[in-house]
Amino acid sequence: MEVASSLDASVLVLNKFFMAMNVVSVRRALTLLYKNSAEVVTVDEDKFASYNINTWRDVSQLRAKLGLPEEDCDWIRAVSLEIPVPRIIRLLFYDRVPHWGIKFNRRNIFARDENRCQYCGSRFPTSELSLDHMIPRSRGGRTTWTNVVCACTECNKHKGGRTPEEARLKLIRKPFVPKHSPIITLKLNSGKYRSWKQFLDHAYWSVPLK
Repeated sequence: MEVASSLDASVLVLNKFFMAMNVVSVRRALTLLYKNSAEVVTVDEDKFASYNINTWRDVSQLRAKLGLPEEDCDWIRAVSLEIPVPRIIRLLFYDRVPHWGIKFNRRNIFARDENRCQYCGSRFPTSELSLDHMIPRSRGGRTTWTNVVCACTECNKHKGGRTPEEARLKLIRKPFVPKHSPIITLKLNSGKYRSWKQFLDHAYWSVPLK
């Protein structure tokens, strides 16, 4: 169970110049580390340190034996493996500069609206949410950031092919084009990802995620 929950964490990926590129799963990050295609990057009081997969494991186990604090640290503990989940990795051979622009997709709309129905204001798991066109497509409504919102099943059913005003529904927030990556914004609300802030200069907030 502990292994499964740790593998659900996210890892920020930097290019070789320490520019934020995207966010990947722990599985993907560990694969890159074991192939020696990436290294772990840590931040401690604004000082950076880097480790390969072996030194990362050794240093982390030493800190654990000495009882040194590891705040918000997830560990993967299995029969043949004991290693803390890295929060940041740097690609050793990738020097492309990140391109700008936030992908317009279901995942980012849910993140922008914080999994909250924009009509009743309640939060739901993504499986219980749908996307609603404020101005229905049957009436010329476009599939854009400013016309699509999260809606729960009941509100979406009640609204039907009408506008919110016609259905007597009031938006809790006007839909908008996000300036920053909604996924990263949500992650930064968790203390375990605060080290990401060091690398998320404003110029790279709009990195599209995979």
